[in-house]
Order: sequence, then structure tokens, then C-alpha cells
Amino acid sequence: MEQFLLLVFLALGGSAVAGSVRVVNQGNEALVERLGSYNQKLVPGLNFVFPFIDKVVYQETIREKVLDIPPQKCITRDNVGIEVDAVVYWRIVDMEKAWYKVENLQSAMVNLVLTQIRSEMGQLELDETFTARAQINELLLRDLDIATDPWGVKVTRVELRDIIPSQAVRESMELQMSAERRRRAAILTSEGDREAAVNSAKGKADAQVLEAEARQKSLILQAEAEQKAIVMKAQAERQQQVLKAQAIAESAEIIAQRMKANPEAHKALEVLFALGYLDMGATIGRSDSSKVMFIDPRSIPATLEGIRSIVSDAPTDSHPLFQKDISS
Repeated sequence: MEQFLLLVFLALGGSAVAGSVRVVNQGNEALVERLGSYNQKLVPGLNFVFPFIDKVVYQETIREKVLDIPPQKCITRDNVGIEVDAVVYWRIVDMEKAWYKVENLQSAMVNLVLTQIRSEMGQLELDETFTARAQINELLLRDLDIATDPWGVKVTRVELRDIIPSQAVRESMELQMSAERRRRAAILTSEGDREAAVNSAKGKADAQVLEAEARQKSLILQAEAEQKAIVMKAQAERQQQVLKAQAIAESAEIIAQRMKANPEAHKALEVLFALGYLDMGATIGRSDSSKVMFIDPRSIPATLEGIRSIVSDAPTDSHPLFQKDISS
């Protein structure tokens, strides 16, 4: 009998020792109640409780978790039906509140997120739901974080995954997008035609300007060439006249010296004057402006006699032909 009691005592003692040891994994926490009321929170590692008095009522991870929100129907501000689903990232920051402040925490969070999504979508039009997704995410994050704070929950991120309009709305949107694409294509085509016309007009204008500048440069070069030709011709004629005058001066000087050295040289001078007179007549006859010139041969001796009298009467010292010789 004593042995039986010893075995019973050992069994009860072993059971009590085993029930007093609690091991909590890293990242988890546990709540302990003593006789039905909250007593303590167990942290990761080895923990001891009183057997048969203390009881672990709740154990959960404090790591971040993902809450998948199923699709739900919403009505936008412009009365368009859409389906929206989302994903919520959250974690427990106060294990005591998460157990005692709300019953079935995950179900409460799902319903809260669905309500907030429906409320936010009802304030936007259909087009805004596609363009303001980041703004909607921020609003949902702010509202859910405030609403879940009494539950000891921290919402870290909210993301809308899909916003799906109804089939009729999708068809209308496709038609609208098709019409918008055709409109943009027509605008781009018209702008291309306009730019092509403008470029063509600019090209023609530039070509006309270049052609006018080329003609102007050509006329300027032609005028400069003609001017240079006139100047060169005038210079040539001037040089010719200078050379001719020098030749006449030299010949006059030679004649003067001959007449001074030979008194009979004036007869030769008469002959030269006569030949020059005849040469002048021939030149006048070849001129385009002259028609017919008649010379009386009988007047030639009288002309020569007049020239001879001029030459014989003029003093040798005062005659222009001898000034250079006298001065020398």
C-alpha cells in the first residue's frame, strides 16, 4: 500500500513539474491566467507557472503577418459597380489588448478593412480609382491604424491589388479608349501634315532667298568686273596717250635740233606737216561718223605755203619746240 501511494505521489509530482514548465519560441508571446484572471505574459524562452492554478490561454506571434482581403463589390460616387480586393500587413504590438479587447481578432480586422475600402471607394469616381491608388492606400493605412490601435494591433501597410469594373463598364471603357486612340491618331496625323506643309513652305522660302542672294551676288560681281574693265581700259587709253605725247615731244625735240643744226630743215618740216594733214584726212575718212570728204589737190600747195610761212616767221628762240633746247 505504501508503494502504491508512493507511485501515485511521484506521478502527481511529475505531472505538476511538467505542467509548470512552459517554453515560448522566439517571435511569440503567451498570456497566462490564474484562476480565471489575467496574471502575466510569457516571453520567448523557458518560463515557469503554477500547475493546476495558472493556465496559458493565448499564444500568438508578434511578427508581421499578411491578411488577405477577399474581393468585394463597391459602388463609386458616379454609381459604377466595381470589385476590389486588397492585402494588409499587420502585427500585434500588445498581446493583452489583442486577446481581451476583441473577440476573433483576424475576423474583426477583415470586416474592418472591407468597411473602410467600401467607404473610400464610395467617395471617388471610377476614373479616380485607377489614378489615385497610392492615395487610397495611404488613406486606408491611416484609418485602419487608428481603428485597430485599441486592439493592440499595428497596421504597417495596405495595398489594393485589383479594381475590376463590371463587364458592361469594361466594354464601355474599351469603346471610350478606342475612340480616344482614334482621336489622338487623327490629331497626330493633322499635326504631321501641318508640320510637313510648314517645312515645305519654309524650304521654298529659303530656296527663293538663296536664289535671290545668288542673283544679287552675280550682279555685284558682274558690275565689279565691268567696273574693273572700264578702269583698266581707261588706264590703258591714258597710258597710250601718255606714250603718244612722249613720242610727239621726243620727235618735236629731234626736229627742233635738226632745224637748229640745218637751216634748210624747214623744208622737211613742211613735208611732214603735209603728210600729217593727208594722214588726218585719211583718218577722218575711215571714221564711222564721216561719210564723204573731198580734198582739192590744188589747195595742198597753198596749205603748205601757209605752214611754211608760219614756221619761217616764228622766232626760233620763242617757239615752244625750242624751249627745252634753249633752257638746256
